[in-house]
Amino acid sequence: MASLKREIDNLQELERLTAELRAKIEETKKGVGLEEDDEELTKLQLENSKLKHRLAILKNAIEVEKGSSGGKTSTTTTSVAASKAFTPAEIPAEINTMISISDHLLDLFTNAIAKAFPQLAGTAAIISPVNSNAAKFGDYQCNSAMSLAKTLKASGVNKPPRDIANEILKHCQPSPLVEKLEVAGAGFINVFLKKSYAVDALTNMLKSGVKAPHVKKQRVLVDFSSPNIAKQMHVGHLRSTIIGESISRLLEFLGHDVLRINHVGDWGTQFGMLIAHLEDRFPNFLNESPPIGDLQAFYKESKKRFDEDEEFKKRAYNRVVQLQSGEPNSTKAWKLICDVSRLEFQKIYDRLDITLTEKGESFYQSCMIEVVKYLESKNLLELDEGRKIMWPTDEKTGIPLTVVKSDGGFTYDTSDMAAIRYRLEEQKCDWLIYVVDAGQNTHLKNIYLAAERCGILNPAKHKAEHVQFGVVLGEDGKKFKTRSGETVKLSDLLDEGLKRSLDKLIEKERDKVLTPEELKAAQESVAYGCIKYADLSHNRTNEYVFSFDKMLEDRGNTAVYLLYAFTRICSISRNSGEDFSDLAKVLETTNIELEHEKEWKLAKTLLKFPDILVKISKDLLLHILCEYCYEVSTVFSEFYDNCYCIEKNKEGQIVKVNRSRILLCEATAAVLRKCFFILGLKPVAKI
Repeated sequence: MASLKREIDNLQELERLTAELRAKIEETKKGVGLEEDDEELTKLQLENSKLKHRLAILKNAIEVEKGSSGGKTSTTTTSVAASKAFTPAEIPAEINTMISISDHLLDLFTNAIAKAFPQLAGTAAIISPVNSNAAKFGDYQCNSAMSLAKTLKASGVNKPPRDIANEILKHCQPSPLVEKLEVAGAGFINVFLKKSYAVDALTNMLKSGVKAPHVKKQRVLVDFSSPNIAKQMHVGHLRSTIIGESISRLLEFLGHDVLRINHVGDWGTQFGMLIAHLEDRFPNFLNESPPIGDLQAFYKESKKRFDEDEEFKKRAYNRVVQLQSGEPNSTKAWKLICDVSRLEFQKIYDRLDITLTEKGESFYQSCMIEVVKYLESKNLLELDEGRKIMWPTDEKTGIPLTVVKSDGGFTYDTSDMAAIRYRLEEQKCDWLIYVVDAGQNTHLKNIYLAAERCGILNPAKHKAEHVQFGVVLGEDGKKFKTRSGETVKLSDLLDEGLKRSLDKLIEKERDKVLTPEELKAAQESVAYGCIKYADLSHNRTNEYVFSFDKMLEDRGNTAVYLLYAFTRICSISRNSGEDFSDLAKVLETTNIELEHEKEWKLAKTLLKFPDILVKISKDLLLHILCEYCYEVSTVFSEFYDNCYCIEKNKEGQIVKVNRSRILLCEATAAVLRKCFFILGLKPVAKI
């Protein structure tokens, strides 16, 4: 109980300090015109945040010690069994489900550090998974001892990392996930998972479906795709559309309230020339819908006239003014042009299975007027050669935003400021994600800084994130273009994908075993799947080379390999001669067994799924999920090669069905199916 009393004393002292800090913060906030207080306030708030975290950990550690039997744990310095259950305060809500093991161990060891070394309370543990091929070192490791030794030494305490590790181990509470802990080497704590937990978690998953790990739910807006009206979608829109859709699916699966927004370019000077050209080409457009078949050609025609004909240019500018003032004929012409574009966009979205809600630049027209008034009321706009500009920061460095042009018009800066205000204040979003190419990094950074400066974006409540990506390259290493140097149309790219995938299927003589309907489903699954996966499997921050030949390979980390592997996994239960359609019923008479090392390796790989989701929800790097899919598939192949699921005699008759292993096959299929859904892949029953 001495350690408990010491922790209570520490807690009371921290609470006193926190109360003093809160009072000082409030006093500082009341200061008027004291610029030096800004820095002081920031320091105080940071210190207060650290203390709150330490308080939370100490309170948790005290509750654990109060609830344990005398607060005693195993005293061995090399290994400790972890067979007892957590106290009620420590048990996760659904311990028999797949949870984030890394997060669970982070809490476990962070609490142990706080108990072993109260002066280091609040220090987060360092947890890392162990390579699956190095099972003798456990499944996870806590690698905190080395860094803690340096911290302690700086405060005058010399303690070897291995001794620190043993001290942490002594204070670890038992966990239903952990079989044993042991200290190895210089001070690593090896964590061995409990097979019974894996069995329970996988069994529950087969009964109830693949569930998402627990995360704090937020209202998230994902801004992606964003093509321009009157222009065809091209390869430049591919990455934003694919990445944005997958991020939306991931966050929706995790339980967030996700708004999928298509910020289309449907406002601006170009619409003046389009409306003027429409009036000339189709003078009866007010009464009869104009047959604009190729908007791209229509746009080029109007642009040529705009550049060469001064009279036409004047009329185009006049139509912009009329449109912005709401003149009925110009408004109708604008709507007709937008509708034609939307139909073309939707064809692409339907093919790629993309869901979006359009809120284009025009939506924020009235908001732009209001945001200008708002910025003026805060004295944040300055005159600069007739323009009204705003500096993103008080230091007035970098590139200022042009909020109002010298002619009184608005800019992209204005519409983006209006949009971020609407999204945070009207749509009540907590987290904004802009899936936009890396070239917009400076612009978006300035928008976020300006929104923070004027009080629209509060970093304590909101997060605004630029999910940037590199360009798509051709096989020549240059920006992806057609042979004539034109930008590749997205519809043409998808058509080429369909042609290539069908050629591949025919080459493998799948047309001889699949029905026409099955062949078409396989063709679309491979074509669209390989295009999406080739994009998502690369780190989005890098460029990547677009190559149909590489993405259609059936070896390595490709969509084709994974789709084939998935189909084979699903076929195992069908080929068993037994009914596995109702897994809950099968589980009434069959238990999952993990006796073979390859069975256990596969189970542990499947248990990593929540860890992967939690990780990518933080950095939004979807290639990590692709790598996980490939890992699952390769580990499954090891399992299948070494563990018979169905045994047959020389005549090909089934003599034995290992139902436990088939359940492992079904668990693998379930996890891959969920991964595929997040990545936008559509597996088929036959391929």
